[in-house]
Amino acid sequence: MKRGKRYLEALKVYDKTQLYSSEEAMDIVLKTANAKFDETIDLAVRLGVDPRHADQQVRGTVILPHGTGKEVKVLVFAKGEKAKEAEAAGADYVGAEELVEKIQKENWFDYDVVIATPDMMGVVGRLGKLLGPKGLMPNPKSGTVTFEVEKAVKEAKAGKIEYRIDKTGIIHVPIGKKSFGKEKLLENFRTVMDAIIKSKPAAAKGQYIKSVVLSSTMGPGVKVNPARIFE
Repeated sequence: MKRGKRYLEALKVYDKTQLYSSEEAMDIVLKTANAKFDETIDLAVRLGVDPRHADQQVRGTVILPHGTGKEVKVLVFAKGEKAKEAEAAGADYVGAEELVEKIQKENWFDYDVVIATPDMMGVVGRLGKLLGPKGLMPNPKSGTVTFEVEKAVKEAKAGKIEYRIDKTGIIHVPIGKKSFGKEKLLENFRTVMDAIIKSKPAAAKGQYIKSVVLSSTMGPGVKVNPARIFE
């Protein structure tokens, strides 16, 4: 894979094989994030679990103390009073069957989070093949199938993110923007890591946190020592 000049220059700033404390790693990531736009800072965590087994799944939600830096558009499937509640809470789109039709006919995906009341899931279920692959399908485990519509909308807008292990045993999540600065990014990073650590399945054996890597949108990955996450 051919790398750009900026990426190759960034590699000269640090030792790619070394494990750093979270503070050291964040310093390097911010130093190498020199694109002309506000780069997103990403976290990748490899876990010592086998995602093929149901009892070793790692999934949950966490509210980042400083949000993601991205304006989150929320779509809510609800009717009656719950629809009014969603609108009052600041949802960007609220509706029922007509929104299902719009998504099916227009391939419409101008939103980041989809929330549905439980009574709407029979209708929303028809969108499984469209929303599922994009990670947008409402799910009780992530708090997006709920009658507590106001709370769900406000949490989504405040920077609630879902972390979920993929088929290769890795969790990928954004933890903010370069413009946040080191301290806010570290607080978001440690909040996510704390949640992942607390989500360790009882069936997981051996070393749980295999590797932790921080990177910016255009920059190389910097390895964090799993034993120095909170340093």
